[in-house]
Amino acid sequence: MESVPAWGTLPRMLRAQAAAHPGALVVDGAVRLTMRDLREQAAAVGRGLMALGVGPGDRVAIWGLNDASWVVHAFGIWDAGGVIVPLSARYKGFEAAEMITKTGAEVLVVGEGPGGAALGDLLPPLPGVRHVVGFDEVRQAASGPGAVGRAALGSGRAWTGAGALDVEARALAVRSDDLCEIMSTSGTTGTPKGVMLDHAQVLRGYWDWAEIVTLGPGDRYPVIAPFNHGFGLNAGMIACVLRRATMMPIGTFTPDGLMALVESGKVSILAGPPTMFYRLLDELDQRDRDVSSLRVAICGAAAVPATLITRLVERVGLERMINAYGLMEGTVVSMTRAGDPIEVIASSTGRVVPGIEVKIVGLAGEEVPSGGRGEILQRGYGVMRGYWGEPEKTAEVVDADGWLHTGDIGVLDELGNLSIVDRKKELYIVNGFNVSPAEVEALLLREGSLAQVAVVGVPDSVSGEAGCAFVVPRSGASVTAAGLVSWARANMAGYKVPKRVIVVDELPANPNGKTDKITLRHLAQNPGTG
Repeated sequence: MESVPAWGTLPRMLRAQAAAHPGALVVDGAVRLTMRDLREQAAAVGRGLMALGVGPGDRVAIWGLNDASWVVHAFGIWDAGGVIVPLSARYKGFEAAEMITKTGAEVLVVGEGPGGAALGDLLPPLPGVRHVVGFDEVRQAASGPGAVGRAALGSGRAWTGAGALDVEARALAVRSDDLCEIMSTSGTTGTPKGVMLDHAQVLRGYWDWAEIVTLGPGDRYPVIAPFNHGFGLNAGMIACVLRRATMMPIGTFTPDGLMALVESGKVSILAGPPTMFYRLLDELDQRDRDVSSLRVAICGAAAVPATLITRLVERVGLERMINAYGLMEGTVVSMTRAGDPIEVIASSTGRVVPGIEVKIVGLAGEEVPSGGRGEILQRGYGVMRGYWGEPEKTAEVVDADGWLHTGDIGVLDELGNLSIVDRKKELYIVNGFNVSPAEVEALLLREGSLAQVAVVGVPDSVSGEAGCAFVVPRSGASVTAAGLVSWARANMAGYKVPKRVIVVDELPANPNGKTDKITLRHLAQNPGTG
């Protein structure tokens, strides 16, 4: 495998790519950007951020749907020596405020949200935020004494004495072990944590990922996963710049538009959950479409039905179907490889990537033999630097020998293929998004009419898994399932909204006095048995 070039940091990588390949098209969509465009516009944004007081290591939060501006501002943050704190465009006000406050971000960059929403309309007062960089139009998201328009930030109208601000010196002073991103993740405590990753980790991890995927010049790759998500940012946006592929940022993805996207956009690389590929096949069965450009499909799932892989290879003519396993705290862990038989891709996530170790341990921490089930432990360059501001929680998952305790249950076969069979944590996954039951419980309690809430994840034919909330009303309160779901849709990200709400008089308890979620999960999957 070819080693990552000795760039060391994202700013140096972008400068090297722009110098060697200035005309390479790196962003295509409503706005098109070459490597030269991206490098110049990012430097202008970096200079503007420096003028706003952003210094080395300062955190800058960014919120909005995938678009070219998101890409420019991300690289501008890195040019200024800053650390990016991506916020989900699905976040409502207090969800975003929590991560902004936790990381101490003093500058917030906002873009367009779903349906034209503006984050500033939703945010509570944030005394620590000195500047909001938003649209130039008069909008709540970019109002107040610290408001700066995006165009003004990048053109020089946001500051004076720009010549004294040497963004090149700042960008080149960034070190490989400096943090580049703090990614939000939900834990079983219900409080989102900030996963710290540095420049060297991200460059190495996604250079290797892209090589295994065979992503390269000439590829056209729609980035459907949000840029705030580890896959969208690192295996999407950054990977395309690393390998000079053309990214197609998808702000709002609709399954109905998938085939048109593949056909008209001449897509060659496509990544998503199994449901997305089933939709593609269904569309092909209904009408003839030209999908000859599509050569590689990436599906990060615990299991991919073998029939799906066979149909994609035969019907679409794919060169490869890839399955992979990674997590926010550990970047890329394992991937299937070229030549793997369908049964390996369907039942496993392949072998560990170079520079990463994996072992399976039992309840007492002992390593289990090949074929044995246990918790997956990971060690190597990809393990996070820790949770931002939470050394105790970091120590709970990264032991003294550097092993990351993933909380996932897996099996390693005799050939080194890793299969994910269960999750030790209570997290469940809705359409590819991790959901913490405890976080959803805490959010639902803010509604005001509930005394207790317990949320469990259950299998769902559409989204993979879905949330089911059991709620106990406060004394004298009138609670309806429909009313709570409506409130949840207005106050939390869509993937966190429980698909079902069940109103009960009390929650079952186990012998230790804790809520018995095993019983609740059974009740959720077998209505009428309680």
